[in-house]
Amino acid sequence: MDVQEIEVTIGKDGKVQVHVRGVQGKACLDITRALENALGGEVEVREMTPEAIEGIQLPEETRLREKGMH
Repeated sequence: MDVQEIEVTIGKDGKVQVHVRGVQGKACLDITRALENALGGEVEVREMTPEAIEGIQLPEETRLREKGMH
């Protein structure tokens, strides 16, 4: 079984960053949902890692752009 990790960083300004490793697809959103709600539920920026995107079925239009087609 692969290791799944959640790293939480709280900055001096009070902003929280959450990094999830070892989880593919949208499962990372399920894992962090309770934590996000406990912290106020407001997400300013969400960036999906290549690892997370790996398990997500993208629309055909998006896949074409990723291959360099416009």
